[in-house]
Amino acid sequence: MKHSRKKWIIVFFVLALAILAGTLHSCIQFRMSNSEIESYFVNKKQKGKIIHYSEGVRIINYVIVGDENKPLVIFVHGSPGSLSAFIDFLGDSTLLNRAQLLSLDRPGFGNANYGDAEPSLQKQAALIKSVIEKNRNNRPVFLVGHSLGGPLIARVAMDYPGLVDGLVMVAPSIDPELEPDEWFRGPLATPFLRLFLPRSFRASNDEIYQLKPQLENMLPLWEQVTAPTIVIQGKIDKFVPYQNAFFAKEKMVNASVTLVMVDSMDHFVPWSNPELIHRAIEDMIEHYPRVTKK
Repeated sequence: MKHSRKKWIIVFFVLALAILAGTLHSCIQFRMSNSEIESYFVNKKQKGKIIHYSEGVRIINYVIVGDENKPLVIFVHGSPGSLSAFIDFLGDSTLLNRAQLLSLDRPGFGNANYGDAEPSLQKQAALIKSVIEKNRNNRPVFLVGHSLGGPLIARVAMDYPGLVDGLVMVAPSIDPELEPDEWFRGPLATPFLRLFLPRSFRASNDEIYQLKPQLENMLPLWEQVTAPTIVIQGKIDKFVPYQNAFFAKEKMVNASVTLVMVDSMDHFVPWSNPELIHRAIEDMIEHYPRVTKK
C-alpha cells in the first residue's frame, strides 16, 4: 500500500513539473516556427524549402535544401524533438556539396499534428516512405536517425528495403530488453493526466510508453535489413544503454554494420559530436554502392 502511494506521489510530482514547464511553453516546444526556419537560411547560400502536405489524417512537414541531382540524406529526430534538431546540418556547406539534405517532423512533433503522436513504428515508416518516394528521383537515399529515430529508420529499411541505401543510427533505442522500466509512463498516458502535459511531452510519452512492444514486434525483421549501417553510440549515454549498438551488430546479419563507440560521449550526439554524424554521412556517400554482408 505504501509502495503504491509512493508511486502516485511521484506521478503527481512529475505532473506538477510538467504543468510548471507548460508555463514556459515557448522554451519547451522543441520546434522552430516557419519564420524562424526562414530566418535561419537568410544568410545561407542555399535556402531551405518548407514542404507541408497531408497524407490521410497525418500532416507531412519537412525542410529540404540542396541539389536534387545529388544523393538524398533524410534526418529523423528523437523524442521529443522536431526537424529543427538537425537544422545546423541543413546549413552545412560541406555536406551540401555532397548531398541534398532533408529534415522532417515525425508525427506529433513540430508542425506534423503537434501533440498527436503515432506510437506505431510501422505506420511512421509508411509516412517516411511517402517522403522518400516524393523525393527519390532515381538516386541513393540515406537515412540518419537519432534516439527513437534510430529504430524508426531501421523499420523503414525493413519494410521498404528497395528505398534505402544506407543507415546512420545515432544512439538508437533498438533492443527491447534494454528498454528501461519507466512505470510512470503508464499513468501519464491515461486520458486525464495526459491532458496536463505540454503537447511535446504528451506526444513523447505516448510513443515511448509503447516503444518496447514495438521493438519486440521488430525482432524477426532485422534480417530483412540489407542497407549498410553505421551505429554511433556513446558509453556514458544515460538514456540509451550503449549495448544497443551490439544488438545491431548481432541482429543485422544481412547488412554490413560499423560501430563507432566513444567512451566519453553521452546521448546528445547531434549537438555534442556532430562531426561523427557528418563523417558517417560522407562515408556512406563515398562508398556507395557497397557490397552488403551475406
